[in-house]
Amino acid sequence: MKKKDTLSETMNALRDKGYIDDLNLLDDKIENRSKNKKYPINEFKVDEYFRFEGMANPADNSILYAIKTSDGHKGMLVDGYGKSGGQVSQEMMNKLKIK
Repeated sequence: MKKKDTLSETMNALRDKGYIDDLNLLDDKIENRSKNKKYPINEFKVDEYFRFEGMANPADNSILYAIKTSDGHKGMLVDGYGKSGGQVSQEMMNKLKIK
């Protein structure tokens, strides 16, 4: 999928493709609170990711991941990158291609 101009437009396009779950990033897994499930690194894959840079403030940098879990759920994970990025394990950084 081609990245849209904004984070919200890209999220809407991903919802249209079935990525409806809201995912959270933990140290070495992702969490789907609505389904009360946690997925270790080997139980999900990143289908696509999109970087967005804040126009006025570098702290507004974010990255959107389209993720599919091993049990077939599709969701989105939004996280900051650069100085605002969260603290995660090296293995998770490699999985999410955080540079």
